[in-house]
Amino acid sequence: MRRAYVTFAGAMVMGLAACDGGGSYTTVVSKIRGAGKVVVGTKWDQPSLGLKMDGGDPQGFDVDVAKYVVNHLAKGEPVRITWRESPSSTREALLQNGTVDLVFASYTITEARKPKVTFGGPYVIVQQDTMTRADDFRITKTADLRGKRICQAEGSNSYRRIVDPPPDGKLGIPAVLVPAQNYSDCVRKLRTGQLDAVSTENLLLAGFAEAEPGRFKLLNDPITDENWAVGIKKGDTATCEAVNEAVADMWRDGTATRLLRKWFGKTGLRLPSSLPRPEGCP
Repeated sequence: MRRAYVTFAGAMVMGLAACDGGGSYTTVVSKIRGAGKVVVGTKWDQPSLGLKMDGGDPQGFDVDVAKYVVNHLAKGEPVRITWRESPSSTREALLQNGTVDLVFASYTITEARKPKVTFGGPYVIVQQDTMTRADDFRITKTADLRGKRICQAEGSNSYRRIVDPPPDGKLGIPAVLVPAQNYSDCVRKLRTGQLDAVSTENLLLAGFAEAEPGRFKLLNDPITDENWAVGIKKGDTATCEAVNEAVADMWRDGTATRLLRKWFGKTGLRLPSSLPRPEGCP
């Protein structure tokens, strides 16, 4: 009897642990609907996209998009979101090892990332542009980056579109690369004169420029269109399809436009205005 009781009790503990940890769910969408919780990775250092201050939850456009999508996946039922910082250099690893369930972090779809990540969306198409100090008149267009110091943010591919030729890059401009941990580090080095320009998606740059009015300027000389998507563990097709439905509804009901205006309406940028074509779920 004692052995039977221990076995039964152990089974109960294992069952509860599996439900509590989400281990019994094979997809993120089933975890959200079954356990009522999810772990979402965002940036914590990007103004207007994902910025965490004073111990509270991160705030920004990507954060608000994440809340909408998660609520849609939960079909309106209560769900607890745990936020985790997801720098560019660790996004794939965080998804692969299960530290996060979804990533909303200015995450561009690239051919190099597709073997490692399933992408839901994209939820917005953003142009790559370049930011300089406001008092630097040597750089007025992208071609002026020849020989200049530009930022190489760890885990980001944006710099490649400047310095690499096609097919992997875009322009093949011989610029000097200055390593940085992330884009907030890039902006710090730009501010202190350690580099001459930061080139990446314009919404990201605009957030930093808005945070320090008058210090920086965008060239408004677009390089490429980049697709920002939701990072999902490779092979989770069910969640990818559910995310695509949520993104379509977000544009259809006007939420996407409202959120873009909320966070970037005062930047002077021409904001995205339509639902991007879905990437498709493998």
